[in-house]
Amino acid sequence: MKNRNTPLGPNTTAIHAGEAPDPATGASAPPLHMSSTFVTDQAAGFSAHDLRDNAGFLYARWGNPTVAMLERKIAALEGTEDCLCLASGMAAATATFLTFLSAGDHAVVSDVSYAGVAELVRDTLPRLGIAVTLVDMSDLAAVAAAIRPETKLVHTETPVNPIGRLTDLAAVARLAHAVGALLSCDATFASPLGQDCRGLGVDLIMHSVTKYIGGHGDAVGGAVAGSAELIAKLRTEAAIHHGGILSPFNAWLIARGMATLPLRMQAHERNARRIAEWLETRPSVTRVIHPGLDSHPQAELARRQMTNTSGMISFQVGDAARGRALAQDFIDRLEIIHYAVSLGHHRSLIFWMETDSLMESSFRLDGAARESYRAFAGDGVFRLSVGLEDTEDLIADLARVL
Repeated sequence: MKNRNTPLGPNTTAIHAGEAPDPATGASAPPLHMSSTFVTDQAAGFSAHDLRDNAGFLYARWGNPTVAMLERKIAALEGTEDCLCLASGMAAATATFLTFLSAGDHAVVSDVSYAGVAELVRDTLPRLGIAVTLVDMSDLAAVAAAIRPETKLVHTETPVNPIGRLTDLAAVARLAHAVGALLSCDATFASPLGQDCRGLGVDLIMHSVTKYIGGHGDAVGGAVAGSAELIAKLRTEAAIHHGGILSPFNAWLIARGMATLPLRMQAHERNARRIAEWLETRPSVTRVIHPGLDSHPQAELARRQMTNTSGMISFQVGDAARGRALAQDFIDRLEIIHYAVSLGHHRSLIFWMETDSLMESSFRLDGAARESYRAFAGDGVFRLSVGLEDTEDLIADLARVL
């Protein structure tokens, strides 16, 4: 897509951003560049610090045309200056923490995060001399109390996995920026279509592109979008030094899936809302959590902050024993929905997540944090990633068990 001064709509951006007809062949579809090295006509040292901005491609760890195409596409959809794609969502999270935090720094992190992130901030960051305070990001007073003069990064996730709790991004951004800290947000559940992270003050927008952005469950990857200055630091540290780069083939698959992201997110949201409303009518379901429901405890914030409430539903069925029994029923009796981890794919996925197990193995919550989590999750939740199948078929499949 040629440079333009006029913003384009999300469908046009998702299809055309970062792409142009191949100058060598005229091919309309973007090419796949699988080369690990590139012929150059410039004499340069073998160090990323020797590279100039216009140096072109030299070695795949430093940059690849297919990966760069996906990076431009994600940045355009997020409204940011740049983006770095990495090997996984966890690579993106690790890159963010290890690029912008050093020994002696302090980070404020959501007390409930994706399990891998939760374990990283509890196990790895303290070992490296980085202090971490865990806080319920829906409690602005608690966030304000947790921030210190030496706080360099505030990291949140909204909606949070797996309980759908929301963070008021604009309010938390003001708190972080007041002490000169960066705000990073894992926006995987929302997708780039779910909320205007940049407009709400987020400095580093993180995604597991394995999920909604790729959308088809066939390629693993991660991304961080932000200003050119921040992404340049991230690229040198995380991609070039740490080496967690994205495969060009995965980038090509993810970009291919991303072209339909706006259409898919409309369908995900529509299906999820209808199924969430149906779940609320089932006697065996004790609670349904979806940001599009009026029953969500932060429904007003969802209406104010989210432009698409996504396809993620959590629901409770009583105690943990009942949940485990129903999980086996789902495994045995579902015909359409897959009993599997992950989310954001074109096919629907469901998985049982027990509260005590999560709190002890990943989140390790105690005291008030434990009670706050249990208030959302009860004794456990089924996480349902609603896909693109016909809604009536999905409801009929769930009704085999519920």
